[in-house]
Amino acid sequence: MPKPFQTVAAITATAACAVALAAPAAAHVKVTGDATQGGWGVLNFRVPTESDTASTTALLVVLPDDQPIISVSTQQKAGWTATLTKKKLPTPQKDDDGVEVTEYVSSVEWKATAPDAAIPPHQFNVFAISAGPLPKVNTLALPAVQTYNDGKVVNWNEKANPGQPEPEHPAPALHLKPAGGGDHDRPAAAAPASAAPAWPGLTALAVSVVALLLGIANLAMSRRKN
Repeated sequence: MPKPFQTVAAITATAACAVALAAPAAAHVKVTGDATQGGWGVLNFRVPTESDTASTTALLVVLPDDQPIISVSTQQKAGWTATLTKKKLPTPQKDDDGVEVTEYVSSVEWKATAPDAAIPPHQFNVFAISAGPLPKVNTLALPAVQTYNDGKVVNWNEKANPGQPEPEHPAPALHLKPAGGGDHDRPAAAAPASAAPAWPGLTALAVSVVALLLGIANLAMSRRKN
């Protein structure tokens, strides 16, 4: 029968593996937002720096060409510039005010204007846009390109297939709610890009593991005393 402390050591090693496996899954460029099919939404791109030594200095987000988004605005962000690239629409469209629109936004790029504005190793930042009208699809893929100050470029453009393991660099995917009641009003303001805890799920896992180990250690000490 294994000794109590051997059991503790085995569980500790297992817990360490679980934490190590949980970290990479949370370290992708992701997009979230309260958005509706055919409506408007605020899209928040969470960008983590996975490097141990380099900082993130630029993010490029590619918007769909096959289902153009005619209006995009960026949230002001200290230390960063945002550039919108536009293309000609195959057929002119009219916006909510009835004005004819001949271009759509094909990409948005943020660049750090100073070294101290870059995202340091193992930290993250959030970049927001207000966009619409959004495509009438369940899931909108928004490929991104992340650039580091050491010259490394990471393309987040791989397609995630249902029932298959997640690719190494999946494209950020936005889930759109079905339209209901025709409320497609533009959002008043972009969601604040405040720095919340970087890995809430990972933190909860670590706390649970520590509590489990303390309980096992106390049990082992009680058995030794008995």
